[in-house]
Amino acid sequence: MTDPTGADSPTALSEEDRACRLEELTSLIDLIRPAVQSDGGDLVLVGADVETGVVEVMLQGSCSSCAISSTTLQAGIDRILRDRLPWVTEVKGDVDDTMDLEESAALGRGAYVPKF
Repeated sequence: MTDPTGADSPTALSEEDRACRLEELTSLIDLIRPAVQSDGGDLVLVGADVETGVVEVMLQGSCSSCAISSTTLQAGIDRILRDRLPWVTEVKGDVDDTMDLEESAALGRGAYVPKF
């Protein structure tokens, strides 16, 4: 098994390169967030492995009850991250679904779909 830090990999990134990639990712997430927040949601960076290019994000707020949350993750966030950061190989997304109708409606204009 390989070291999860990539230290035993012949092409391991330097600490400076890792920090640079993480800064690029954080800046890009911060650029995307206002679009999600405008509908009462939010986009949170859960984690990133800058060696393998796997990024984990979560949609929160009114996104939890929005019918197009998965589309936002796949066609929006995934596409933007991969287009702008060539080192990103996979975007794993999740939606915080802990809100009910009243909470979601109070946050924004998202497309609410009730849970059955």
